[in-house]
Amino acid sequence: MSFTPEDVTTVTFDSYSTLVDVDAAEQALAERVDDPEPVSKLWRARSLEYTFVGNHIDVYEPFYEVNRDALQYALDVHGVDIGEDERDEILAVYHELDVFDDVRDGIERLRDGGYDCYVVSNGNPEMLESMVDHADIGDLLEDTISADEVETFKPDAELYRHAAARTGTPIDEIAHVTAGWFDVMGAQHAGMQGVWADRKGTPYEPFDGEPDLTIETFYELADELGV
Repeated sequence: MSFTPEDVTTVTFDSYSTLVDVDAAEQALAERVDDPEPVSKLWRARSLEYTFVGNHIDVYEPFYEVNRDALQYALDVHGVDIGEDERDEILAVYHELDVFDDVRDGIERLRDGGYDCYVVSNGNPEMLESMVDHADIGDLLEDTISADEVETFKPDAELYRHAAARTGTPIDEIAHVTAGWFDVMGAQHAGMQGVWADRKGTPYEPFDGEPDLTIETFYELADELGV
């Protein structure tokens, strides 16, 4: 695939791992778990897997609840016995995850260059509200769009089509920016241009083609769009 900047009028951003760093959740685990890294990795993996499975068996819970279930599973697998209050304190770190350094300035460049900017996320509205506040980007966004509005998670095409309708933009005029490989593929399948934010310097998945554009920072996207 190849990126066609002249077609883009709207930019949508994923939230977790794209705007904010979910690896920061490991710090909250470290206060209560001897070896937090494997717990954190399993927590994140199971959280995504639950959304994938839920899409196919018509089971929906708000993402915060999905995340709670996944955290409990990861703790159980690794034999971590803590109370519900402590578990929920760990979970609450999702309201204050570390923000990537390029986020505010990068989105501001795009907004000032004439592009409407939105967040399109699996996160439920309360999660997105706290994330936007913590990242200090509310003044730069037109809106946030949650999977909760259609009760369907990424990478189902319904969510991307819903996002296009909410933005009032033809779907082929949207560039969707995300650190999630499955999210890139979902956006492309639905008709958007998929921009992979390679936050961790990892190889792209060798499955179903390539992103339309790969970037390390939002500044590179602004450069591609000439703003």
